Amino acid sequence: MARYGEGDQRWIVEERADGTNVHNWHWAETDCMEWSRNFFNKLLSNLTVLDGEGNLHIRTKKVEKIDGEAYVNVRKGKIIPGYEISVAVAWEGEAKDADGKSLLKVDGTVEMPYISDENADEDPELKVTVKDEGPIGNRLKEAMISKGKPLILEKVKVWVQSMAKGGPVKNELEAKTVTPQNNSASAAAAPAAKKEVVVDKKEVKEESKKGRKTIAMTERFNCRARDLFEILMDENRWKGFTQSNARISKEVGGEFSIFDGSVTGTNVELQEGKLIVQKWRFGSWPEGMQSLVRLVFEEPEPGVTVVKLTHTDVPEEDKYGNATVAENTERGWRELIFQRIRAVFGFGI
Repeated sequence: MARYGEGDQRWIVEERADGTNVHNWHWAETDCMEWSRNFFNKLLSNLTVLDGEGNLHIRTKKVEKIDGEAYVNVRKGKIIPGYEISVAVAWEGEAKDADGKSLLKVDGTVEMPYISDENADEDPELKVTVKDEGPIGNRLKEAMISKGKPLILEKVKVWVQSMAKGGPVKNELEAKTVTPQNNSASAAAAPAAKKEVVVDKKEVKEESKKGRKTIAMTERFNCRARDLFEILMDENRWKGFTQSNARISKEVGGEFSIFDGSVTGTNVELQEGKLIVQKWRFGSWPEGMQSLVRLVFEEPEPGVTVVKLTHTDVPEEDKYGNATVAENTERGWRELIFQRIRAVFGFGI
């Protein structure tokens, strides 16, 4: 951080003699239990688990109980979530015969007795019970475990990720620390560890145009090249590891839209498992300005893939006059694409 009296005034925090906690910079704690109750109610109520498969119909009803504590601490802009909660969700199921006649209706409960920030990277324990434990009731229970458990755990991950971003104070923090135009591809992420990215400037074979910059980096993954290529070209997998909407054509000349439409473009050249070349444009860039993304996939040995990224013609400034476009774009590639692919698909080195 720049010292007071120096640097960009938008990012200066002066030490106040009166001790006032300006913008919660020094320390602030926010209780998140009520927010969490509302969040879980929206996530877990009225979820369809099975709708006729095997003549079974199962859905969640409502969140019956959320106990414990959940809070977010903010210290000098750093978000520190803390939580130890238990959650219980009511569910109902019905089995029908081949003619659609009801055989049995049951009620049950899904309990997660311990969801903790200490185990944020792990799935919490999940217990499924049913009130009627006869043959049909147990069949419905097993179906709930098989189909409902992964669905519910995925919803819990959404809450965990939201807590990590600040929970109910997320919007307030973004308003105070990030200018609106820096939302391109959600690229205003924290810098990653240096050991996970190698900037390879030798790969840049031509100078950027005036007013534009080039980003170059090399990343390594424990996977086959064709697998990584497929992840980057599959819209459902994009949605999974970015937690945002995506539409991706797999044809040359086809269009794509990622990060909830923040980035749009077209496919220029595609070679399965070897090369992706695309035109990229961020919504906050000056009108008519496009960049070119080139991803080269190399497999020096089976199970190890090296990706060489060259992102050219990135504007130095966005249409609002902010000169942080290249930095935010590089962070977006590193933090929100490459690192999340490692985390979600287990391709870490």
